[in-house]
Amino acid sequence: MSKPRQLTPQEEARLAQVRKNFQERRQISENLQSIKKKIGIYSGKGGVGKTTVATNLAIQIAKSGFSVSLFDCDIDCPNVTKTLHISEGPIEKDSKLIPPSRHGVSVMSMSFFQEDEETAIIWRGPMIRNAINQFLHSTQWGQLDFMIVDLPPGTSDAPLTVMQTLQLDGFIVVTTPQDLAALDAKRSINMIRKLNLEVIGIVENMSGDIFGRGAGEEISKSMGIPFFGSIELRKDYKTSTNPTVLESEDVEKEYSTISNNLLSKLNF
Repeated sequence: MSKPRQLTPQEEARLAQVRKNFQERRQISENLQSIKKKIGIYSGKGGVGKTTVATNLAIQIAKSGFSVSLFDCDIDCPNVTKTLHISEGPIEKDSKLIPPSRHGVSVMSMSFFQEDEETAIIWRGPMIRNAINQFLHSTQWGQLDFMIVDLPPGTSDAPLTVMQTLQLDGFIVVTTPQDLAALDAKRSINMIRKLNLEVIGIVENMSGDIFGRGAGEEISKSMGIPFFGSIELRKDYKTSTNPTVLESEDVEKEYSTISNNLLSKLNF
């Protein structure tokens, strides 16, 4: 019997990386196994209010009595802590990070580790992947009904890295009424589907007389995706010192509709 061929240094390195990746995925899976549903909030472009939707929706779900975390995966431009007015970062206990909470939602974000919030984070895919893996593995998430994940916008390396790293149970795609925003939303939906993942709902943000309305429902009908609801462009968002869902009855009603549609879709 011939001896097995000795691996080259390059093959040894690749095999070591495969083993490392498998170990990371196993550890992350174990750390997240107490989370019932992980839902990504995603958009085809920036500026459509994705983070605003993610934040207010997480709070609305928590108001309904569910345990919720909000994971800010927009590594390049993390804004969740700004939206929630959180200044204190996580605390470390038994080699795990305990995320701070606000309005019943525990929060983890890259912004906790920025010395200057105005400094750009310029990272390529592997660094983003390592950061996300570190958050997922090192954070003590606890027993949760929902993890709401604020993804990077677009269809390039950053969101792709998040989608391949996190085993999300579904996506809510956010669009605004303009034609270009709707086109980008369709592109993002097609990207999700190419990865054999599921878009569970569409939300139209900034509806009203200024930008119009109806793009979300059109996408819903043309692509066979449930329409979860629309959110009007209101002045309430301008002066609010808290997330607007806590300050405005009209906004609370809109997010209640979206939350109920999500919970119904997931059989909660």
